[in-house]
Amino acid sequence: MSETTSTPARPVSLITTIFIFVLFAAFIFVARHYYHPTETLPQVAAPENLAKDFEWKATRDSRKKTLQELRETQSAQVGAYKWIDQKAGAVQLPIERAMELTAQKYGAQQQMRQIRDLPDSTAKP
Repeated sequence: MSETTSTPARPVSLITTIFIFVLFAAFIFVARHYYHPTETLPQVAAPENLAKDFEWKATRDSRKKTLQELRETQSAQVGAYKWIDQKAGAVQLPIERAMELTAQKYGAQQQMRQIRDLPDSTAKP
């Protein structure tokens, strides 16, 4: 029987250990020095001095209120019927109805394609 010889584990050098600690300390320094999650953004101007178009940006509450109003308006538009261009015959439909009509349209086209591709029963082989 032969004995298996294993190579002894090489010890980690002192320089490598010191280098790893220095890198870790540098990371902590950079993270503490440059990362401040609790800081608030500075106010650029008082809400009274902003133009009418930018009043909604003045405070956090005004931005939340504006976003909520926008979402309510959009959800009302998504579920409503409305003329877009009456002369051209363009209408706004609720999304569910539009999906149904689209499925019917393309389903009918698919059926026509399948019927057209059927072999002719009157043809002689």
